[in-house]
Amino acid sequence: MKRFVVLFTAFLGAAFITAGCTNPRPEESSDQASLASQSSAAIDGFKNDDPTLKDLLAKSVGYAIFPEVGKAGFIAGGSYGKGEVFEGGKKIGHADISQATVGLQAGAQTFNELIIFIRQEELTKFKESQFALAGNISAVAIKAGAAGTADTSKGVVVFVRSTGGLMAEAAVGGQRFRFRPLDAASTEAAAK
Repeated sequence: MKRFVVLFTAFLGAAFITAGCTNPRPEESSDQASLASQSSAAIDGFKNDDPTLKDLLAKSVGYAIFPEVGKAGFIAGGSYGKGEVFEGGKKIGHADISQATVGLQAGAQTFNELIIFIRQEELTKFKESQFALAGNISAVAIKAGAAGTADTSKGVVVFVRSTGGLMAEAAVGGQRFRFRPLDAASTEAAAK
């Protein structure tokens, strides 16, 4: 059993290190279109689960949506996903999310994650890839009325929606993000 845990931990570490080396923005236009469609569907799902989210999004300076974050672990684990970033209602780039964890955990799950930036300074740090969710930020499982009662005092609000699997641990503290802005060609195409 001990050998299995060591091998599994090494496998997970290698998988998430490799995932972290990829580009936050999908290279193929078909992959970008797929991510855009998934992101739109994830936002719609969040809004359907909690209609008060529209008001919080309207008050925000921007948000990042990760339509599919995969997380797995057994003692050691990690998560990874790609998403889109919006400022003032317009897509400004792509981002990825990664997290390595050690501790009491077991299982695998996929979920949507929505990070809402209430203050410009947090969004600016995110765009400079200097943003990480600290242990004092906790995700709120989206449900009716959750956005209306969310604590906005830290300048960031995080919502999650489980889309499959089961995991005995659900912390977002320690998540790291990389941002890549849209290039000029993508920006012009999006404006048309």
